Amino acid sequence: MPVWLLPLLNRRMLICVFTGFSSGLPLYLLLNLLPAWLRSEGVDLKTIGLFALIQFPYTWKFLWAPLLDRYTPAIGIRGRRRGWMLITQIGLLLAIAALGFLSPAEALQSIVGLTVAIALLSATQDIALDAFRREILPEREMGLGNSVHVNAYRIAGLVPGSLALILADHLPWFQVFFVTALFMLPGLAMAALVEEPAIADGAPKTLREAVIEPFHEFVSRAGWREAALILAFIFLYKLGDSMCTALATPFYLDMGFAKSQIGLVAKHAGLWPAVIGGLLGGLWMVRIGINRALWLFGAVQLLSIFGFAWLAWLGRHETPGALELMQLALVIGFEALGVGLGTAAFVAFIARATNPLYTATQFALFTSLAAVPRTFVNATTGVLVEQMGWVGFFLLCAVLAVPGMLLLVKVAPWQKNNSPGDSGLYSK
Repeated sequence: MPVWLLPLLNRRMLICVFTGFSSGLPLYLLLNLLPAWLRSEGVDLKTIGLFALIQFPYTWKFLWAPLLDRYTPAIGIRGRRRGWMLITQIGLLLAIAALGFLSPAEALQSIVGLTVAIALLSATQDIALDAFRREILPEREMGLGNSVHVNAYRIAGLVPGSLALILADHLPWFQVFFVTALFMLPGLAMAALVEEPAIADGAPKTLREAVIEPFHEFVSRAGWREAALILAFIFLYKLGDSMCTALATPFYLDMGFAKSQIGLVAKHAGLWPAVIGGLLGGLWMVRIGINRALWLFGAVQLLSIFGFAWLAWLGRHETPGALELMQLALVIGFEALGVGLGTAAFVAFIARATNPLYTATQFALFTSLAAVPRTFVNATTGVLVEQMGWVGFFLLCAVLAVPGMLLLVKVAPWQKNNSPGDSGLYSK
């Protein structure tokens, strides 16, 4: 077996597969399966669009993350992380299955309530899974473990985004949701069987300590100036890439591609380069360190934006042929590769910036901040395209990707954290 594959073959990487899959399934259910179900049952597009608001827990999860750092659920098993993982996973299994027993035509308000509950449970599960993963991974495996998690997260999207939709053509919806819910069982079994991470100093003693100390510890460890630079970097590093793909499907349509062509190309050219890129990125990080990975993978992420500008410059095709489909696949595939590489290094950086004593709160705060561009800044993209055109818009996205790269000089210097034992600028 090749030596470079050996880091993948340990128990911690297998656990990361389960954490990623359990994390991705409920989110992709809300993004892919829920709109398809509502539309097939005759719900209008305006109402379906409003369902996007149920994703707010993913942005605001840091508000209740201190509860998961402070309290251990009394459910008869050992451990804070395992307890919260089991509670949320059981809740998700039941809530997803229950959706199939409701009718959008008769119980739309109940569906809204249940999907909000799924989003809350999913975001809370993410808090526990992120903290658990941070606490079991040694420094040298942090990049690889998080890339495995992210890839399993993406692959989980095939269940509600592909398998469930295929089943819906042959089975009633209550059976489709029941089958989808059963895919929460592997993660539930993992949470029941693994050991709780050992943290010498234990949980915060009071809720006040759980709320205040994570922020105090972060600022004290890094200093106000460096803390501000880290937060700015987390906000900016994927800003350009996130804006670039916010209107990807409308852009492809404007370029003359049919919906069936987009679906076929995006499915194959988008998913697997991202998965392969994330996996290779994790393996490379074991050798080169997180800092250098942020530089190299960020450069690929930035260059991929110019692929969209190139496609826009080529202009609209009235009858796209094989050559045009190859160009589309090349752009989507390269962008997906950049996303896979960049995300692997970015999530590893976030994990490294947390203190194991307050992992849940700090990890939730950082990932919530990273979600802000996707949630709010991307809302301006339609106006920008109308004013600038597609080529100008993509060039702007490339420009907006530069500040995050420039901050690497301060937050992740090239010459630091290049050996497995070097914990980096912020792990003091």
